[in-house]
Amino acid sequence: MPADGAAPTVVGVGPGGDLTPQLIDADVWTDEMVQAAGIPVVDSPFVTVGGGMGSFVIADFLRVYGLPAASIKVLSVLDYPWQTYEYLTQCSQIPARERLRSDSSSMPDNLWGFPSYALIESWREKTVAPIWNVLTENIFCDYWTPRAGTVFKGMQKEADRIGYWPMRAKGQVRMVRRRHGGGYFSILTPPDGTTPTRRVAYRSLVVHLAIGYPGLKFLPDLQSYRETYNDHERVVNAYEPHEHVYDELRRKPGVVLVRGGGVVASRILQRLIDDRDNFGAQTNIIHLFRTFIDGPHGPNLFNRRRGANGWAFQGFNYPKSAWGGQHWARFRKLEGDDRKQAYKVIGGTNTPRRKSWLNQQARGRKEGWYRVYVGEVRRVLPGESGTVMTEIHNPKDADRSPILEVPANFVIDCTGLEADIAEHRVLADLIEHSGAGRNVLDRLDVERTFEVRGTRSPPGRMYATGAATLGGYFPGVDTFLGLQLATREVVDDIVELGLVRRMGSARSMAQWARWTRGVEP
Repeated sequence: MPADGAAPTVVGVGPGGDLTPQLIDADVWTDEMVQAAGIPVVDSPFVTVGGGMGSFVIADFLRVYGLPAASIKVLSVLDYPWQTYEYLTQCSQIPARERLRSDSSSMPDNLWGFPSYALIESWREKTVAPIWNVLTENIFCDYWTPRAGTVFKGMQKEADRIGYWPMRAKGQVRMVRRRHGGGYFSILTPPDGTTPTRRVAYRSLVVHLAIGYPGLKFLPDLQSYRETYNDHERVVNAYEPHEHVYDELRRKPGVVLVRGGGVVASRILQRLIDDRDNFGAQTNIIHLFRTFIDGPHGPNLFNRRRGANGWAFQGFNYPKSAWGGQHWARFRKLEGDDRKQAYKVIGGTNTPRRKSWLNQQARGRKEGWYRVYVGEVRRVLPGESGTVMTEIHNPKDADRSPILEVPANFVIDCTGLEADIAEHRVLADLIEHSGAGRNVLDRLDVERTFEVRGTRSPPGRMYATGAATLGGYFPGVDTFLGLQLATREVVDDIVELGLVRRMGSARSMAQWARWTRGVEP
């Protein structure tokens, strides 16, 4: 194993260089097994798998805490940490100039959260409007949120400051296995032609998993339609490229059916209505809710969420206390069904309450080009003249009304990204070979410190943060602030391993001063 803080070294190159049946079947690998397979070994104290926002945040923390850049390896297919997030925001109609659903001080490039995005925007644009918005948000105005482009530029600057780019090792991670004697092997498949062997093994004391969502989650009826009729043009997911939908609707009148009641559905509707206003599109919009919210709702007086016109309103994914208040404290004590029920109470589909969206939809209802349906979809079939026919019925009206057939030129699915974790190769392998399990929401089971339960290889430890861990002791994992809070738990835990020193107030202030000047940690 590498010494603490040691730079990566390559050892043990032999003939072959690929996985053998012995390695594939074994739950624990020895150094000799890897060497016999001819797979080169790269020693590095800390390895993070994924290379997205979660990997960036933990690399940033570790650099600030004092770990040399040479002691961190980031295994990823991505060119830059925000690549996947940028892709998803652009697909869901949030370009760089538009605002995200994130708090002013939730800054993946600044673990102190100060100066916040609102202060930075106020300074750059010479206006106090962002500061006033933050001070009065949710009372006199909507929540203030940063522009996507501001977040990406901040991460670019911080990546340069901490020396992030040399940390990366490009390629697809195939598996992570426990090592006999402690630690882990992470198997990377580099791009063709970049290495003399097909695989490279990264041997580390600590492994961190930040793989994001396993994949797109299509509604079953829409997935069945796409597979049966091979139609990927008329039925699309909001998280995949679908600019052709807006292009065609601008060229000629059409009908689009939007399914979902979350923030992405809100943004898709805004894009469709903006095209009507800005380009003269004659689009008719049908919005399908499975559950229609017509007012405040919740289990009791103290757990109620505002709602109207089908939407459940909430500024962020969860109530703000999930990131450091009563919900944070409560969830850390809950186990089993009690925790599952608590998620059900504070979770569910919701969207921020923004006046611009609501005014657009109110105008659409008045003028007749925005209509709302409520019910369950029975099936989706090809319709006449190149349309898609959706059969809907509302269980409450089943005795009085026949099934409603709704034709549309396009169907946009805005229901989410929550694919099963077993669809991700690395997570599926962990469950089968490394002792990992599922939590109450069927995601990856982690401790309060975000160590993956059941995978310890003493003295080594494996951690996971991000969307794959939803259902654990901390609800807000899939957010900027959630990644930072989870990372703080991880880094504080690995202090015990001697990789980094605990961060005190004086050293934190000194590091913040270096951040403000753009100086390397």
